[in-house]
Amino acid sequence: MSPTMAQISDPKIAFAYLRPACVLLTKEPTVTNVETLSGQLKEVNDATLQQLQEYVLFPLRFVLKVPGPKKEKLVQAVAEAMSHILENTCVQSWETLHGLLSELCLCLCSPTDPGNPADTSEELQSAVLRCLDALLHAAYGDIVIKLFEPIMLPGLGAAISLLLALGEKSKSRDIQAAALKCLQSLTLQCDCTQEHIVPSSEERCAIGSTMASFLPGITTAAARIITGDLRQGHAVTVRAIKVWSRTVGLVMEDAQLQAREHWETPSADLGRIRQLVVHRTPDWVKSTAGKLCVLLKKIISCTSAHQHWRVRLEMVELGDHLLAGCSQSLGECVGPLLEALVGAVNDEEPRVRKRCEVALREVSQRNQGCKSSSSAQTFTDVLSENLHSLATSLPRLMRTSDDQKKLFVLNVFLGYLKVLGPLVSVVLNSAAHLERISKALMQVLELDVMDVRIVEERSYAAAIETSSGSHDSDGAHMQRKHFLYFTDEKIFSVLMEICRTLGYYGNIYLLTDNFLDLYQQSSAYRKQAAMVLNEIVRGAAGIAVATEGQGLDGQVRGHSATQEDLKAAVVSVMEEYTSLKNWHLITVSEETDRDRQDQQLLSPSRLLSISNSDVSNNNSNSLQVISSSFGSPSPSSSSSTIHQLNSNIWQLCIQLEGIACFAQALGRDFRPLLMTSLYPVLEKAGEETLLVSQAALGSMWAISKACDYPSLKELINENSDYLLNDISLNLQRLSQHPQAPRVLTVMLTHSDCSLLSLVGDIVQDVLMALDLSYDHTAALFCSVLHALMKALARWFPSSCRRTSESARPKQTSTHEEVLNIRQFLLDLRKQKELAEGIGIEEDNTEDIEVPPPSECEDVEDLGGPDVKAELPSHLSITKDVMERCIHLLSDPSLRVRLKVLDVLELCVCVLSEKENELLPMAHRCWPALVQRLTADDPLAVLRAFRVLCTLGETCGDFLRRRVSKEILPKLSSSLARQAPISAKAGPIYTHTLAYKLQLAVLQGLGSLCQRLDLGEADLDAVCEACLPYLSCRQPIRLQEASISVFRYLIQVDPDAFWFTLNELHCPSTYSPPHPDLQPVQLNGMGRPRDEYSDNVLKLLREEFGCVADTASQLMS
Repeated sequence: MSPTMAQISDPKIAFAYLRPACVLLTKEPTVTNVETLSGQLKEVNDATLQQLQEYVLFPLRFVLKVPGPKKEKLVQAVAEAMSHILENTCVQSWETLHGLLSELCLCLCSPTDPGNPADTSEELQSAVLRCLDALLHAAYGDIVIKLFEPIMLPGLGAAISLLLALGEKSKSRDIQAAALKCLQSLTLQCDCTQEHIVPSSEERCAIGSTMASFLPGITTAAARIITGDLRQGHAVTVRAIKVWSRTVGLVMEDAQLQAREHWETPSADLGRIRQLVVHRTPDWVKSTAGKLCVLLKKIISCTSAHQHWRVRLEMVELGDHLLAGCSQSLGECVGPLLEALVGAVNDEEPRVRKRCEVALREVSQRNQGCKSSSSAQTFTDVLSENLHSLATSLPRLMRTSDDQKKLFVLNVFLGYLKVLGPLVSVVLNSAAHLERISKALMQVLELDVMDVRIVEERSYAAAIETSSGSHDSDGAHMQRKHFLYFTDEKIFSVLMEICRTLGYYGNIYLLTDNFLDLYQQSSAYRKQAAMVLNEIVRGAAGIAVATEGQGLDGQVRGHSATQEDLKAAVVSVMEEYTSLKNWHLITVSEETDRDRQDQQLLSPSRLLSISNSDVSNNNSNSLQVISSSFGSPSPSSSSSTIHQLNSNIWQLCIQLEGIACFAQALGRDFRPLLMTSLYPVLEKAGEETLLVSQAALGSMWAISKACDYPSLKELINENSDYLLNDISLNLQRLSQHPQAPRVLTVMLTHSDCSLLSLVGDIVQDVLMALDLSYDHTAALFCSVLHALMKALARWFPSSCRRTSESARPKQTSTHEEVLNIRQFLLDLRKQKELAEGIGIEEDNTEDIEVPPPSECEDVEDLGGPDVKAELPSHLSITKDVMERCIHLLSDPSLRVRLKVLDVLELCVCVLSEKENELLPMAHRCWPALVQRLTADDPLAVLRAFRVLCTLGETCGDFLRRRVSKEILPKLSSSLARQAPISAKAGPIYTHTLAYKLQLAVLQGLGSLCQRLDLGEADLDAVCEACLPYLSCRQPIRLQEASISVFRYLIQVDPDAFWFTLNELHCPSTYSPPHPDLQPVQLNGMGRPRDEYSDNVLKLLREEFGCVADTASQLMS
C-alpha cells in the first residue's frame, strides 16, 4: 500500500478486508498466505487493529499450534506478523498473554530438550525474540503481574532458562543481546525508550519473591556471559551486567526484605510447586549475599579494566544501583562494590569518571543521612578498611597479576585516596594503616638492579657544554627505571600519583618522618623510600596533582602544607640524602688508574694538602704536612657485586632527582638552600658513572628553572662565591673531600670568563700542589687542568683551527697557461743575463730601497728601558699550566700522559695569539713531545701527533728543521713498514690501534708538510712513504687519507708531484708541439691498469684536469 493512501479505520470494513486472508491462512498455512495477511494488516490503523486483535491473532496462533514439524520460514513469517500486531496494540487478556508466551517459547526450544534452544536459523530466533519482547511490552500491568504468581513458577522458569541459554550459547551477538533484553522485559526491568509499567511496592514485592526462586540461575548464567569471551562484543556484556544488576537489585532490595509478611504464607493448593517457592528469610538473605559476593568479585575482576568504556560505565551503574537499594542485605558486597566505584575515579574516559564521582557523592550523602544508625558502618570506615585490605594484598597482586590487573588495582588504591580526600590525614593517623601502606609501596617499587649496562656506562668526556637551549626540560637525561614487578610505564605513573596524592592530602611532617625512618632502617627500602619522599614533597606543593576531584564532603580542598612546612620537610630530607654515608657511595667495580692514584694521595699516613695561602706573604708556606686522622676510604673491593654497584648508582640518581623535585616544590624559596645543596649536586655532575652524571646535570637544570636562573651559567656564576669557598676549604682536607676537584671541573665547564678572576687563586693552589707532589696528585688534578684549558679555549677563541680540506688550485684557462709560460721564459732569460753580468748596475739601484721611519715611533722612548707588557690572566694561567705539562709528559701513567697531551694541545691553541710566548714554550716541550712521538704507547703516539699538527699550524717555520730532522724520518719509516701489513689485512684490521695510528698520521701529515714548507728531500721522503697507500688493496680510509696527503703536496710543489704521479702511472702520451722538440718519455706511459691506477687517475683529474679524455679510454 502506498504511504500516501489512508489506512482503514472502520472496523467493519477492516474485518471484511481481513476475513478472506484469515480464513485462507487457517485452511492453508503457507508462507505466502502469512505474507498476504501481514501486508493487509499494515493497511489497518492501530485503533481498528486493537478491536480485531483476537481475530487476526487466531489464524497466526493456529499455524503455530498445528501438530507436526513446521518450516522455519513459515514460523518466521508468523512471528513477524504477530510482532506487527503486538507492537501496535495492547494485550488485555491474561489467556492471550499466557498462551502467546508459551507458544513463542515452544518455537524457540528444542522438541526433545525443552530446556535448551532448538537448532534453528538466527533469522527465526531473532523474529521470535522480537515478537516476545513486543508481547511483554504490550501486556497491561495487571495482566503482567499474574506472571509472577506462585502458580506460574514452572512456566516462568522455563522461559527464563530458555532466554538465558540463548544469551549464553548463541553464536550471534544480536541474538544474545535480544535474549537478554527479553529477560529484562520479562522481569519488568527493561530500560528501552518505550513506556513501561511501574509496579507498586506490593507488586514489586510479589515480583521479587517470585524472582528469588530464579536468582541463582540468572546470576550465575549472567556472570558466565559477563566473564566470557571478549569476542562477543561490549553490547552483550553491557546487557548481561544490566540483567545481573537489576535482578539482584529486585530480589535483594532492602525495602522488600523489611516487609516480608506479604509472601511468607503461600496458598495450600500449590502442590509440588510449593517446593519451588523461596522464602527470603534472614538466613537465606545472608547466605545468598555471600554467594553473590563471590560472583560480584569475579565480575569486577573481569570488567573493571575492560577495554570498552561502556562496560566500565555499566559497572559504575551496577555499583550505584546496588549500593542505593541493597546496602543492608548485601553487606558483604559493599566493599567490592565500593572498590569497583573507586577504581573508576581515575578512568581515562571522562563520562565514566563523571558518573563515578556523582555515584560516590550520592553514596556518601546517603551514608551521612543514616549516620546515627548503630548498625550501619560509616562510609569512611568502609573506605579505610578497604584501603588497608588492598594495601595488604598489593605486593601479592603486583607479583602474580598481569599488567592490566595491576593497573586496575593501583587505580583503585588511588581512587580510595581521592575519595577520602582530606580524610586521608585522619586515616594515616592510624599506625596500622600507615605502616601497611608504607610497606606496600616499598615492596611494589623495588627496582631491578641487575642490568650490567648501568655500571658499565662511563662519562669520560667533560659534561655537556653550556649553550642556550641545550636543555628543554629538567629530565632530559633521566634513564627509565626498571622494576621487579612491572614493566608498564602507566603503572609507574599511577604509583607516583599515589605518592603525590598522599602528600597532597596527608600530613607532610608525619609522612616525611615515616618514610625517612624506612630510608634509614634498611638499605633494601632506601631507593623506594627516596622515590616516595620525592613525590610526597611534590604532591604537598600541589605539583602534578589532580585537584579537580571532590572529597566526601563535596568540597575541593587546598594544599595540606604551607611553604614553611614544605621548607622544613625539604631541609630534613636533603640533610639525610647528602649525608656522608648516603652521598659518597661506590659506583665503580674495579680500581682504575685514577682511583689507584687517588688512593695513593689519600691513604698515606702523611698527606699533602693545599692550604689557603696568602699570596702577598712570600714567607708563608702554601703547603702544610698534616697527619692523617682518617683511614683510607674503603675501596671498590672485588666483593662489590654488580647488584650493589647498580643499587648505589640508582640511589644517587633518585636522590638527585629528589633535589630537583624539592627545587620545583619551593621555587625561588629554594635559593637559600643552594648553599647546602648545589655543591653536592656539582660533585655528582663530575662523576664518571654516566647515569649519575646525567641525573646530576638534569637536577642542575631543574634547579636553574625553579630558582629563575636563565641557564646553568647564571646558576653557577651567581653562587660561585660560596662554591669556590667550599672548594678551597675542601682542597685543604682532600682526605675527607676527594671530590672537590670535580666540582671545580663542572664549574669551569658550565661557566663563562667572568669566573676566571675568582678561580685564579684556586688554580695557583692546584699548580703548587702539582709542583710539590707530582706522583700523588697528577691523576687527581689533570681533569681539572683539562677542564680549565677547555674553558679558556672556549672563552678566548684564537685563530688556531685545523685545516680540514686542501686548498684546491684553481683551474686556469689555456690563455692563462700561455701567459704563464711566456713569463717563465722571460724570467729565465733575465736570470741568464744577470748571470753573465748584463744589466747589474741598473738592477742594483732599483732593488735597494730604504723603508721610511714609522710615523708612530716615539723618539724620546728610544733610550728607555725595555719593559715587557704584563700578560692577560688567561695567557698567564695557560703558560703556567703548559709549564707543568712539560714535566708531566714523562709521567709513568699512560692515562696521565694522554690527559696531559690533551691539555697541551689546548694550551698551544690558547697561546697561539701570543707567538712570543708560545715559541719559547714550544721549544721547551719539544724534547718530551719527541719522546711521546717516537718511543711510547701507540695511544700516546696518536695524541702526540695531534699535538704536533697543532704546533705546526701555530709555530710554522719555527719547527721546520726539528720536524725534518727528528720526526719525519721515523714517521716515514713507520708508514713504510706498516703499509704491506695493512694491504694484506682483513676487515678486522680497521679496529686495531696500528690502523688508527696509520690513519691519524696520514690525515695530519699533508697539512703539516704544507704549513712547515718542508724542503725537497723531506717531501720526497713523505711521498715515498705515502705512495704505497694509494694502492686499492689498502683499507678505504687509508687510501682517502693518502690522497689527502698528495693534495697538500701538490699545492707545495705541483710540478714535482705531477711528474711523480705520471712516473707511477701516465694515462696519456704527450706529443711535442714542434718537430724539433724531442718527445716526452715517462716511465708510467703505456703501463697496464694496476692497483695504483684508480687513485693516481683521481688525483691527476682533480688536481691537474689533464686526463679527462684519456681516462675513459684507459678504463675501456
